[in-house]
Amino acid sequence: MADVGRWLYPKPGATAQGSTDPAQRGPFVFDDGKTKSLFFSLDQLQSRMNKGQPDALEVDYTKTMMAFLLLAPSPRRLAMIGLGGGSLVRFCHRHLPHSRMTVVEINPAVVALRDEFLLPPDSDRLAVLLADGADYVGTSADTLDVLLVDGFDHDGQAPQLCTQRFYDDCHRALDAQGVLVVNLHHDHPEHAVYMSRIQQSFGAGVFELASKEKSNSVVFACKSPAVSLEQFRERAALDDFSDPVRQQLKAEFARLAWLIQKTG
Repeated sequence: MADVGRWLYPKPGATAQGSTDPAQRGPFVFDDGKTKSLFFSLDQLQSRMNKGQPDALEVDYTKTMMAFLLLAPSPRRLAMIGLGGGSLVRFCHRHLPHSRMTVVEINPAVVALRDEFLLPPDSDRLAVLLADGADYVGTSADTLDVLLVDGFDHDGQAPQLCTQRFYDDCHRALDAQGVLVVNLHHDHPEHAVYMSRIQQSFGAGVFELASKEKSNSVVFACKSPAVSLEQFRERAALDDFSDPVRQQLKAEFARLAWLIQKTG
């Protein structure tokens, strides 16, 4: 029988899934030879890395989130809440060389896997913090160009990352031209409530785009009015980006541009 892959984690003696301590629940890592995947439960994929092209975006919703580059093509100060398998971190570190990134992850077991998923070491361009993302946004003195929120745990969307106060804090933390990008579960029972909270914080500049696999819904919230039609046309061509970026994000740029022009 052909080898279909192997589970790398949890190691023998790991704490059972029933634990309520986030440091003791998973994560699970599966290696099929070509890809390495992160799971918080055995039936919920969180992240996938192509071992031959670790900087590539393998899961559809990550490509949708990166469509923020249509709105903020040259972010200098970028923060991410939720590390996962590091897909967005690797992509941004490779293709946005002028960005400084802070990544906030609450689960130390996830942070401990950063070498497993080939994340770059901390430097003047990247800092990975072990902290609660809601606390970070609420207390940070940084002014951000882009804030990416992809905060899920074993139970789904982290509740502290869905409150009105959190979205208000996100608005405060962003530069005047800043963009908030939030990954939500499309079918979550509180989805409409979360959307209304984001809209209350950001006003009319909120756009929701379902990822191609439909299970995720990515929300783009602009602190200031969206860019002009001419700017859309220029940016959607992706002329300022490398071939790998154009190949991966061209369709997502087009989808987001169409949505904003339709609803704007």
